[in-house]
Amino acid sequence: MNLTLLILLFCGLTVAQDVHENVTEKTETQPFFPSDMCDLQRKIGAMKEQLAALANRQNNSEKRIEDLERKVIFSAATDGSGAVGPFNTDTILMQGFPKLISLFPHFVSTGVFTTSVSGTYYFTFFYHAGRDTQQLYVSTKMSSLLHEAMITKGGMMGLIMEGTVFVRLLAHTHIWAKNHITTFSGF
Repeated sequence: MNLTLLILLFCGLTVAQDVHENVTEKTETQPFFPSDMCDLQRKIGAMKEQLAALANRQNNSEKRIEDLERKVIFSAATDGSGAVGPFNTDTILMQGFPKLISLFPHFVSTGVFTTSVSGTYYFTFFYHAGRDTQQLYVSTKMSSLLHEAMITKGGMMGLIMEGTVFVRLLAHTHIWAKNHITTFSGF
């Protein structure tokens, strides 16, 4: 029995020694605080700076886009070989003319300029008509009556958002369309 007891003690001692070695190895290779914690903090700080810079760039870009959206410009010119008109009824000019520089596709088909933002706008109308009469309308109210043979008419107008401006050719009158001689522009 002494021999059995001695063998059991010896086996217990070797098992205890193996467990102690495993615990020692784990604590030596895996410390409680990783050695690269400072590196992680530096990387997070750099990422915060980059995020702040990107947010600043986004704000600046949005401001520039808003400024560009407020810039409005269009110009329409007649393109034909003779007169436009006379018509039996009053007719909106610049409707469907192919020679058109505009940021507003709706203007091309209707000849009516609709403001996208409230503000002060400048419009010009150049035409040659041989003593016929045209009218410049702002939001369906006549603003100017034009009745010279060759005329340049321009003016500044305060318009609200979605205000409309167009040029109307009176019934039984005409203008010349050749060589882009008649134009309607605004900004």
